[in-house]
Amino acid sequence: MKLVDTHCHLDLPDYNGDLSEVLVRAGNAGVERIVVPGIDLNSSRKAVRLAAREPMLFSAIGIHPHEADKAKDEDIASLRELAVSEDKIVAVGEIGIDLYKGYSDPAAQKKLLVKLIEMALELDLPMIFHSREAAGELLEIIERYDHYATRAVLHCFAGEQKHLEGFLAKGFYVSFAGNITYAKASAIRDLAKKVPIEQLLLETDSPYLSPSEVRGKRNEPANVRSLPAVLAGTHGLSPEDVGRITSHNANSLFKLGLERANIYSYPIRDSLYLNVTSRCTNRCSFCTRDISDYVKGHNLRLDKEPTAEEVINSMGDIDRYKDVVFCGFGEPTLRLGLVKKTAAFARSRGKKVRLVTNGEGDLIASRPIAKELASLVDLVSVSLNSPDEAGYDHICRSVFGERAYPGILAFLESCRDNGIKTEVTCLDLIGQEAVKAVKEKAVSLGATFRERHTDVVG
Repeated sequence: MKLVDTHCHLDLPDYNGDLSEVLVRAGNAGVERIVVPGIDLNSSRKAVRLAAREPMLFSAIGIHPHEADKAKDEDIASLRELAVSEDKIVAVGEIGIDLYKGYSDPAAQKKLLVKLIEMALELDLPMIFHSREAAGELLEIIERYDHYATRAVLHCFAGEQKHLEGFLAKGFYVSFAGNITYAKASAIRDLAKKVPIEQLLLETDSPYLSPSEVRGKRNEPANVRSLPAVLAGTHGLSPEDVGRITSHNANSLFKLGLERANIYSYPIRDSLYLNVTSRCTNRCSFCTRDISDYVKGHNLRLDKEPTAEEVINSMGDIDRYKDVVFCGFGEPTLRLGLVKKTAAFARSRGKKVRLVTNGEGDLIASRPIAKELASLVDLVSVSLNSPDEAGYDHICRSVFGERAYPGILAFLESCRDNGIKTEVTCLDLIGQEAVKAVKEKAVSLGATFRERHTDVVG
């Protein structure tokens, strides 16, 4: 049986002496992937380092509600920098509200949570929510973002059924840990029965909540194997069914690289395109990925984001291509660190580099990035698709709202001022008068212009 532990604090000192052995035991127990969530900036950094070192580990970055009184805006900025610079970060978490322990002020918790939710939306990452005696408050905050397709898991859920129903209605996943195995945990098992198997995840919450057979001892990922039998009983399935389905669910939410091969580079004509993320800060009404997984015969749907090394290795012999193009199913500047590393490799091989982007890279990174790209990118191509802010908001629906359009124009100007050639593209779906106006704006910004046809992709 293959399993995924979606929540395990391997960054804590509890594992300093035997982490290698812990991972070996996990593998022997059938665990294929482990998600390590951060609880503050230092913990998040350690989780990222662990994931970079160990193939089966993936990381999440966040600030636990217990840390809300100490959290600073600079910490959130540093988390964002991690997200755009490092590999194998699959979620924002552990974040949320905890009104049980009272370790931090409730108002500070809610203020922090809003900032972290908005960061997750801007980075197009799913969220890992902690909620203790606070499910109603958490739901109230999440409902502010109902106009976005929020993706999340309620970790180690033990709230009320009415709140569970609210989270499930939003399409959230729900995970349960070793406490579901306790003899007196019938209320938690009753909650688990209410969760459709398609929205169920497994976790250990190690080093905490060891299952009943090892209760009182340090928990570890191998013990996730105790959960399928309990949940099989609540859902009328076999333990193998639960293992298989929950692993698929975890892969769908966190993009862990299970089940299918991924295409990180693909040729079209004499260019080599790089597909580095499926995340995007826009929800465009015309988006190709909402229609098909394929572009020019290439299946670009990623279930795992690649590392820079994986992208470079996938490129093969690049001497036969005219240029290397960052253009896949998502917004490349969400992987700014990877873009820079991969572009540097392509330039070292004498290749021209083109970056196809929605132009929101400065907003994503919370800083101007053109200077960083100037020695690495020959041409930046920005999909503008509207001559004004209102039109852009209507068809592109950026998570940055009213900041998006002026931010894109500022990015184009910054690229131009840093010596990068710029191109503005526009789809013909907006009508020829509007296309003409976009062309005039492109010229005023010192960019070239190219009209694109809605029914031609790639």
